Amino acid sequence: MTGSDWLKPQISRRKTIHDVAKAAGVSISTASKALNDNGRMHPDTRERVKRIATEIGFRPNALARGLLSRRSLTIGLLTNDTYGRFSLPMMAGASEALFDNGVSVFLCATNDNPELARLHVEALLDKQVDGIIFSATRLDRRPPMDLSNLPIPVVYVFAEGPPGSVTIIPDDEQGARLAVNHLIEMGRKRIVHITGPEDFRAARARSSAYHRICGDSAPTLFGEWTETWGHEAVERLWSRETPAPDGIFCGNDQIARGVIDALRDRNIQIPKDVSVVGFDNWEIVAEQTRPALTTIDMELKELGRQAGLAVLALSKGETTVGGTRKLHCSLIARQSC
Repeated sequence: MTGSDWLKPQISRRKTIHDVAKAAGVSISTASKALNDNGRMHPDTRERVKRIATEIGFRPNALARGLLSRRSLTIGLLTNDTYGRFSLPMMAGASEALFDNGVSVFLCATNDNPELARLHVEALLDKQVDGIIFSATRLDRRPPMDLSNLPIPVVYVFAEGPPGSVTIIPDDEQGARLAVNHLIEMGRKRIVHITGPEDFRAARARSSAYHRICGDSAPTLFGEWTETWGHEAVERLWSRETPAPDGIFCGNDQIARGVIDALRDRNIQIPKDVSVVGFDNWEIVAEQTRPALTTIDMELKELGRQAGLAVLALSKGETTVGGTRKLHCSLIARQSC
């Protein structure tokens, strides 16, 4: 050993199928069949080979596995979400689901630019990915380019897919019902809804669910997805001659944070005088609001996991029913109620 050899990390040789076969006392062919769950052999032999492979630290070569299965074991995630507010939780869910199957994910941001989207898609096809997941920042947003004629399967999550495609979205109506019913359970009688622009499908869906519970005359205030709009909406509500609300359902957490700040500026106690529920469970906002915000979680990670499993099934040639799947939201109770 030279004077500098002790500085070098000691990297062990990668175990091969030959090592597994030798340790298990079987042929290379038998070891391969056991690890790939094919061929005929005694179940005890198959399990023993797998156990020994794990014990000696054998890890299959991804390229070799891909050649055998005629798949690249990679998936592309194409998104217009530059900041990662929605795409990163969904990618985490997809990655977890796919990693368990030895599949990796490439993240590509399109910035809503058709030319950039085209370049990303061409690069993904050149890499021979097994499928693509497209996600967006709103449910009624389509990809900046047509993905319906690609030679690989495409799954749409938190976005709008073409008719018959596998599309996975949160159930906004069910989430809104959770929010409104929670306020009612808290004893609130005069509930108003403050939300984002009416041209968003999610805003319309949540407002519709709110009206079905509270009545057509119950007020919905459409505006922007901002704290500033939350402040402004409170000013409008408290300037009216009608009784002030005692419960407010907000279309997202940023609006809810603005609402709470504006109520505190008026020395209105939360939740004693007014209870507030948000939508999104954007933890960096919800947990730092004072008081901490009760909100609806869209389960973005689970959306991504389901999208990952769907594109994996399609890439394997399995039959998957097309159409829109709505996943249930959940209520995260904190101090604002």
